[in-house]
Amino acid sequence: VAAFIAECGSGGISEVELESMEKKGMPLGVQALNPLSGEKIPVWVANFVLMGYGTGAIMAVPGHDERDHSFATRYGLPIRQVIGPADGGAVDVQAAAWPAKEDTVTVNSGDFSGLDFAGAFARIADFVEQQGIGERKVNYRLRDWGVSRQRYWGCPIPVVYCDTCGTVPVPDEDLPVLLPEDVTFMGLQSPIKADAKWRSTRCPSCGNAAKRETDTFDTFVESSWYYARYCSPGAQAMLDQRADYWLPVDHYIGGIEHAVLHLLYFRFWHKLMRDTGLVTSAEPAINLLCQGMVLAEAYYQDSDEHGRLWLRPDEVAIERDDKGRSVGAVRQSDGSTVTATGWTTMSKSRNNGVDPQSLIDRYGADTVRLFTMFASPPEQALEWNDEAVAGAQRFLRRLWALVHRYQGPLCAAAEAPAPVELDDQTRTLRRQLHSTLEKINRDMQRHQFNTVVAACMEVFNTLDRFDPGHDAVRIAVLREALGILIRVLAPIAPHITHVLWQELAMAGELLNAPWPEVDNSALATATLVLAVQVNGRLRGQIEVAADAGEEQIRDTVLADEKIARHASAGAIRKVILVPGKLVNIVV
Repeated sequence: VAAFIAECGSGGISEVELESMEKKGMPLGVQALNPLSGEKIPVWVANFVLMGYGTGAIMAVPGHDERDHSFATRYGLPIRQVIGPADGGAVDVQAAAWPAKEDTVTVNSGDFSGLDFAGAFARIADFVEQQGIGERKVNYRLRDWGVSRQRYWGCPIPVVYCDTCGTVPVPDEDLPVLLPEDVTFMGLQSPIKADAKWRSTRCPSCGNAAKRETDTFDTFVESSWYYARYCSPGAQAMLDQRADYWLPVDHYIGGIEHAVLHLLYFRFWHKLMRDTGLVTSAEPAINLLCQGMVLAEAYYQDSDEHGRLWLRPDEVAIERDDKGRSVGAVRQSDGSTVTATGWTTMSKSRNNGVDPQSLIDRYGADTVRLFTMFASPPEQALEWNDEAVAGAQRFLRRLWALVHRYQGPLCAAAEAPAPVELDDQTRTLRRQLHSTLEKINRDMQRHQFNTVVAACMEVFNTLDRFDPGHDAVRIAVLREALGILIRVLAPIAPHITHVLWQELAMAGELLNAPWPEVDNSALATATLVLAVQVNGRLRGQIEVAADAGEEQIRDTVLADEKIARHASAGAIRKVILVPGKLVNIVV
């Protein structure tokens, strides 16, 4: 048994490794008594059960757990069904494990048969506690925190080591422990371990010479509660009452790569602070947005001398097919063949990152921001494309040109006129403008910034085709439209919109301008399309003026030959009008 345990100790313990490894075991020659059934159960030691899970000893359920089933099949152990479909359907647990699902009930379980999972769990737990043979206990799957990504400037661990008193915590009045600032970095060794003066201190308990702890917490500790400390700047304690005023965070934004590390610690640490009375909120944030990763193509060459060498995209000449896909690549310096990996996450190790500063120098910050917002929804991956960045710049250049094309008349224009003063084209333009603004407001709330930019481009194309001429009313409508467009684009492209706002002589600074409001009167249409029914069956549609009265609508309906044919089958008894929707003729 000892040799088998030693063999198991050399294997992996991750979930992935335990899932894929060969299931091995050895009987211990002892039996355990099932307190519910009185049956004797053989006890085995196995290589796929972790000592840190629960008590370290588990009840195997081969009928309903794949790993247990594999183990039982290998060693010829009995496989018993204890749960099944609520509808009584047949299950063959000898062939394969049948995992617990919805609409499941217990079977072959004595007095506890026929119960759903929650009911069976509660009944069995009650019985065990009543008999005094066990008690309820919550077992957490949270593992010990591995402190590994340490930095010299990480949070000091407030502990000293005394030969007389052992490990002694630093008293509250001596906190915080401050790191030395005059350190020398020497390769891999911690600079504070080499600082004998800082390490030497006195034991808080007996006053004898002692040594400080030189380890520091890793960066995950600091990033787990920084948001709470931001709410209490300057506080002498860890947090003060301001944290409760500001927390929880209304909207927390982070990359999807943090979902299984930072966000786990983030929630765990907040609940720890809640349990110790530092904060009162149960969760650190109300809403979470995980943005997708930025992807780029990566290229490498293999060599016997240097191994795999990752090349920057600008070092590679790429041949593409008519769909823009890479079909070949060579190194620009010598024409040697390069291997393309396709789209992958930007990273230093693959040398496929894009320097934002070089893009800003080439296209401007607003262009880079606009492309980033437009390229994909925030929660999805973004495939970086330099040519598409140029397209975003062309849009901003066209917007700049449109403003300056009519700058003089626009600066002198009045506020937008009332709808009654508009011709059909300007009325249609205002309807599109305000219906688009309505959509933009919804998309902003949903963080769909790519569709916000797309809507702005659509409105711009309409404005670019609109010729105001010398008509004061049309110029005023164009000024209104550009004012709305500039304010909507301001959070995305703040620099150019700031200048354009001034170029149009708009009131105040753009930074302080209110968000544009939808003009519901602009959304009203001049005509309505009404469905027409005869005795409840759809027979056609009519178009009438939006302000048409019931008599006018009736006359229009009966003037339609197709509808009139159906209505002439008998005397019209009644005309039912549902305003803005339909007309029903009862004959």
